[in-house]
Amino acid sequence: MEIRVNGNDVEKALKLLKRQLQKDGLLKELKKRRFYEKPSVKEKSKQREARKRRARSARQARQNRPVS
Repeated sequence: MEIRVNGNDVEKALKLLKRQLQKDGLLKELKKRRFYEKPSVKEKSKQREARKRRARSARQARQNRPVS
Protein backbone atom coordinates (compact mmCIF):
# COMPACT_ATOMS: atom_id res chain seq x y z
CA MET A 1 0.00 0.00 0.00
CA GLU A 2 1.35 3.39 -0.89
CA ILE A 3 -0.03 6.83 -0.10
CA ARG A 4 1.76 9.81 -1.62
CA VAL A 5 1.78 13.27 -0.07
CA ASN A 6 1.25 15.92 -2.76
CA GLY A 7 1.94 19.58 -2.15
CA ASN A 8 2.75 19.07 1.55
CA ASP A 9 -0.92 18.15 2.20
CA VAL A 10 -0.40 15.65 5.02
CA GLU A 11 -4.00 15.88 6.27
CA LYS A 12 -5.39 14.68 2.94
CA ALA A 13 -2.83 11.87 2.75
CA LEU A 14 -3.74 10.76 6.28
CA LYS A 15 -7.43 10.77 5.37
CA LEU A 16 -6.69 8.63 2.30
CA LEU A 17 -4.62 6.23 4.40
CA LYS A 18 -7.38 5.82 6.98
CA ARG A 19 -9.96 5.24 4.26
CA GLN A 20 -7.75 2.60 2.62
CA LEU A 21 -7.12 0.81 5.94
CA GLN A 22 -10.84 0.77 6.68
CA LYS A 23 -11.64 -0.55 3.21
CA ASP A 24 -9.07 -3.33 3.62
CA GLY A 25 -10.57 -4.25 7.01
CA LEU A 26 -7.27 -3.81 8.81
CA LEU A 27 -8.64 -1.57 11.56
CA LYS A 28 -11.44 -4.02 12.28
CA GLU A 29 -8.94 -6.87 12.45
CA LEU A 30 -6.71 -4.95 14.86
CA LYS A 31 -9.66 -4.22 17.15
CA LYS A 32 -10.67 -7.87 17.06
CA ARG A 33 -7.17 -9.07 17.99
CA ARG A 34 -6.69 -6.57 20.78
CA PHE A 35 -7.89 -9.02 23.43
CA TYR A 36 -7.94 -12.81 23.60
CA GLU A 37 -11.18 -14.34 22.42
CA LYS A 38 -12.16 -17.85 23.45
CA PRO A 39 -12.61 -20.24 20.51
CA SER A 40 -16.34 -20.66 21.24
CA VAL A 41 -16.89 -16.89 21.27
CA LYS A 42 -14.79 -16.51 18.13
CA GLU A 43 -16.94 -19.10 16.31
CA LYS A 44 -20.16 -17.36 17.36
CA SER A 45 -18.94 -13.98 16.19
CA LYS A 46 -17.83 -15.55 12.90
CA GLN A 47 -21.33 -17.00 12.42
CA ARG A 48 -22.91 -13.65 13.30
CA GLU A 49 -20.76 -11.89 10.69
CA ALA A 50 -21.70 -14.52 8.09
CA ARG A 51 -25.40 -13.96 8.87
CA LYS A 52 -24.94 -10.22 8.42
CA ARG A 53 -23.20 -10.74 5.07
CA ARG A 54 -25.94 -13.09 3.83
CA ALA A 55 -28.69 -10.68 4.90
CA ARG A 56 -26.89 -7.78 3.20
CA SER A 57 -26.43 -9.70 -0.05
CA ALA A 58 -30.08 -10.88 0.01
CA ARG A 59 -31.21 -7.29 0.56
CA GLN A 60 -29.10 -6.11 -2.37
CA ALA A 61 -30.41 -8.93 -4.57
CA ARG A 62 -33.98 -7.89 -3.79
CA GLN A 63 -33.18 -4.27 -4.66
CA ASN A 64 -31.53 -5.22 -7.95
CA ARG A 65 -34.34 -7.59 -9.01
CA PRO A 66 -36.42 -6.16 -11.86
CA VAL A 67 -39.98 -5.27 -10.88
CA SER A 68 -42.60 -6.90 -13.12
